[in-house]
Amino acid sequence: MQLTHLLPASHDTAARQGGSGEAGALPVWDLSDLYAGSGDPRLEADLARVEAEARAFHEAHAGKLEKMSGDALAEAIAAYERIEEVLGRVMSYASLVFAGDAQDAANGRFYQTMQERVTAISSHTLFFSLELNKLDEAVLEKKFSSRALARYRPFLRDLRVFRPHQLSDEVERLLHEKEVTGRAAWNRLFDETVAGMEVKVGEEVLNVSGALNKLSDRDRSVREAAARGVSAAFGEKARLFTLITNTLAKDKEIIDGWRHYPRPGSSRNRANMVEDAVVDALVDAVVASFPALSHRYYAMKAKWLGLPKLQHWDRNAPLPAEDDSQIPWDAARDRVLSAYSAFSPELGRIGKEFFDKPWIDAALRPGKSGGAFAHPTVPSAHPYLLLNYHGKSRDVMTLAHELGHGVHQVLAAKQGYLMSGTPLTLAETASVFGEMLTFRAVLDAETDPKRRRALLAGKVEDMLNTVVRQIAFYRFETLLHDARRKGELSREEIGALWMRVQVESLGPAFEFTPDYEIYWSYIPHFIHTPFYVYAYAFGDCLVNALYGVFQEGGVKDFQAKYLELLKAGGTLRHKELLAPFGLDASDPAFWHKGLNVIAGFIDELEREDG
Repeated sequence: MQLTHLLPASHDTAARQGGSGEAGALPVWDLSDLYAGSGDPRLEADLARVEAEARAFHEAHAGKLEKMSGDALAEAIAAYERIEEVLGRVMSYASLVFAGDAQDAANGRFYQTMQERVTAISSHTLFFSLELNKLDEAVLEKKFSSRALARYRPFLRDLRVFRPHQLSDEVERLLHEKEVTGRAAWNRLFDETVAGMEVKVGEEVLNVSGALNKLSDRDRSVREAAARGVSAAFGEKARLFTLITNTLAKDKEIIDGWRHYPRPGSSRNRANMVEDAVVDALVDAVVASFPALSHRYYAMKAKWLGLPKLQHWDRNAPLPAEDDSQIPWDAARDRVLSAYSAFSPELGRIGKEFFDKPWIDAALRPGKSGGAFAHPTVPSAHPYLLLNYHGKSRDVMTLAHELGHGVHQVLAAKQGYLMSGTPLTLAETASVFGEMLTFRAVLDAETDPKRRRALLAGKVEDMLNTVVRQIAFYRFETLLHDARRKGELSREEIGALWMRVQVESLGPAFEFTPDYEIYWSYIPHFIHTPFYVYAYAFGDCLVNALYGVFQEGGVKDFQAKYLELLKAGGTLRHKELLAPFGLDASDPAFWHKGLNVIAGFIDELEREDG
């Protein structure tokens, strides 16, 4: 199904022409399951209807929650959920349109307009979560005698985590309404700037995604040219990126201070429903493992490449025995789906839907968001996946990763809009597990020893990128936010913090050139979701431990229990979810269990190398 003429021409063109290249024809999503276009009458009708409902909701319930019966409160939460889901549908559509082509000014205006409309409407319902958090614990507990309200216990449990940090109603409303001209506006400026950038790589002029892809080219001169090009392009905009970073760090400091969060990462940890101490245990374990993991591996890689020292453009260089032939999209799809289906027919069946229906955008085109993501949208619709498919082995693993997110989101949708979403730490479980399933299937099918070693080394690199690199990113953010509290930081000061954690995490095998100091500026997570990055390491270590349990075969009906974990959505915390598998993320030894999997792979490479 194609988008209708109601969609502006720029969207319509992107949706109709599809993408193709050396990897063959690539799919492009069709967003009409959400709305047919920015001029779709359904969009305006939904906004008008939900605004009236939000006003009526405020009139009916504001100031009255304490005296409500449990059944009445459950009905109010259900009405609130219906309003929120419509607003979620609108913003899902607007953000996906913007991600599809952030260069088009019309898309930026549409996205901003929808943000403003949705923020204005939700200001009428903002009282609800604030008033719920003001309820005395004993009063709320009595209401749970209602079976209808008991269903929403996980929602209320997670909402009340923020109770100690809640401000007055007036301040909360001010922060809510100013978001569109505050953090959200800076995020948009960053996205539009990066989407419009051109990077010169030799004689080619590429977008940022295309240039970054060249950093894994087999030709070292191409990698160096790409690295220099990225450095030059971001260096030209360093003043802007430095301003954005300083402003958002200061903005966070102000809000954290008002909310009495003990440290910059605490608010993210609360949102992830994980204790500061658990995150500290993860970070400490990974940092302590730098020498045994990344330092050891990259020393081997330098030897394999015949280099006395690695430069930053060698980090993702293909290995001599690595197969760098193009993998067609259809072959990538078959690899991933066969791995999913072999583990669980249900996972394979749900995954196949994404390919049978226009739910994936893998095409390469100017203005499109770089990287990859899975957007859950709303339970009444379905997720969409975005990736930029260049036909490399890593792209196949990215597809396996994002499909894991998508399948997880489909399975959790039955929990409803308020409880289907998972904390970021647990959101990576299905994605990383899907990667592991795909990797194991490919590795087990490979009989050539050299190519098998190359596959194993590639997996180690992916795991180092997920664990070591992301924890280094987390340490960079921590250092940056701590330093920003003493005053605005210069480009050079931020660059020095970046180089410090890179040297620490990647080790003596690297000799970093000065141009690498600007590379902090292209990481979107620092802008969009501060302190998010440790969730990747959390998810990878968790899955390593979980997959180890699967391989050992000690848990009966593992697949069924795993599906139940995914179906739980946000209703259970990490302790409850991992208990059926005999795992506990609050135990410091848990992280070493996950890290030992990576170390074991490196041990195997060392034995083969010897």
